[in-house]
Amino acid sequence: MAPIKIAEPRNSPENAVQPSTLRPLTETMEHRAWELGIKLEYVNGLPVWEGSPVFRHQKKIDDIRRSIHSEDGSAEACDCVSVADLTILFPDGSIKRPDISIFCSEPLELDTICTEIPAVVIEIISKGYEKKDTEVSLPFYLAQGLADIVIFDPATDKVTHYHGGSSDIHNSPIQLTFACGCRATI
Repeated sequence: MAPIKIAEPRNSPENAVQPSTLRPLTETMEHRAWELGIKLEYVNGLPVWEGSPVFRHQKKIDDIRRSIHSEDGSAEACDCVSVADLTILFPDGSIKRPDISIFCSEPLELDTICTEIPAVVIEIISKGYEKKDTEVSLPFYLAQGLADIVIFDPATDKVTHYHGGSSDIHNSPIQLTFACGCRATI
């Protein structure tokens, strides 16, 4: 009789996902979620999903992105490169897709998941997914040390700007200036 082979535990080092395989794995999952019409993120090991955004949500993203510009004209100024719905791999392995990310220069990864952390993140609350942005995303971004985080609720026109350890609540429209030198009208 042949000896019985005992399977290695799933969390053993031999079965751990290696960093070199993480990027293709996440990109494959992202593609499958996109095919199903689902926005998929992983925050602190927890899968978080929401349905594809509606027209009003996307229009708000476009309006805000059109308003983004640099406050300072000097050579050291932030270029205020904004992108919508970019998949970002954070150092802890979490994968987020902020509604709007602002970078001071174009990220180096143009054809793969981005590993650069944005200077500013703007989230627009979608009806039915309020807790995702306020109870999951916000604490995550704060823990990552982002200098500026904006949560905008188009249903109430409430804009909350988290910066420098404090928060300010405004009514939309409001022009905000961020630590990186970019401005946006929310």
